[in-house]
Amino acid sequence: MLRGLTTVSFFADDVTAAARWYSELLGIEPYFTRPVAGTPAYVEFRVGEHQHELGIIDRRFAPQPGPAGPGGALVYWHVDDVEAAFARLLELGATAYEKPVERGPGFVTASVVDPFGNLLGVMYNQHYLRMTAGE
Repeated sequence: MLRGLTTVSFFADDVTAAARWYSELLGIEPYFTRPVAGTPAYVEFRVGEHQHELGIIDRRFAPQPGPAGPGGALVYWHVDDVEAAFARLLELGATAYEKPVERGPGFVTASVVDPFGNLLGVMYNQHYLRMTAGE
């Protein structure tokens, strides 16, 4: 039934500020922007080897009621160095949700809350590396 990740959606009160923050983090600009009343209501980035979509949506379009704390599913994005990625996220203004933890040989996770209230996970995942290498 589930065939693959298509879009991870985050919500922000200020989509323009969130787009700037994620552009700084990812080193790319959004490839798609949808304005409503002249300001971005949705922006989308394509991330990584598989071009997974990361969308940022104006919070006024979020399903209601929204969560009281950090929101959304905890999705982990592969990184080559969890400690460095975690440090970079904190440097950019995210707050620690869970410090780096080894989950077993070849699997390390960490997560933060971005400045807009979304959970963002990073993970070193040996399975991901095997898949991208074509094994």
